[in-house]
Amino acid sequence: MVDITDLAAEELKNLLEQENKQDHALRIFVAGMGCSGVSYGMSLDDTKKEEDVELTSKGVRMLIASSIQESLDGVLIDFIDNESGKGFVVKDLNAPQCGSCCSC
Repeated sequence: MVDITDLAAEELKNLLEQENKQDHALRIFVAGMGCSGVSYGMSLDDTKKEEDVELTSKGVRMLIASSIQESLDGVLIDFIDNESGKGFVVKDLNAPQCGSCCSC
């Protein structure tokens, strides 16, 4: 199951309100592969597709293609605000930690 931190949920609700997109959901999708496994992306979407599974966590609607639902077990949506920038991130708590093979 996908979970979302309290901070990320609040930031996302604020963003949806600011952009007048309260009818949108957070779509989570596979964005590619990295040295630690699958990389996920996110977007705001107001259209639920036939193959989508809709989840709700902390008042946030999420849309996920049923074909990737299992691979998202243990994924956490968070919001960061640090010297590198701020934004939403997808953390796969089950993914192997990056080693010296890359510069993640």
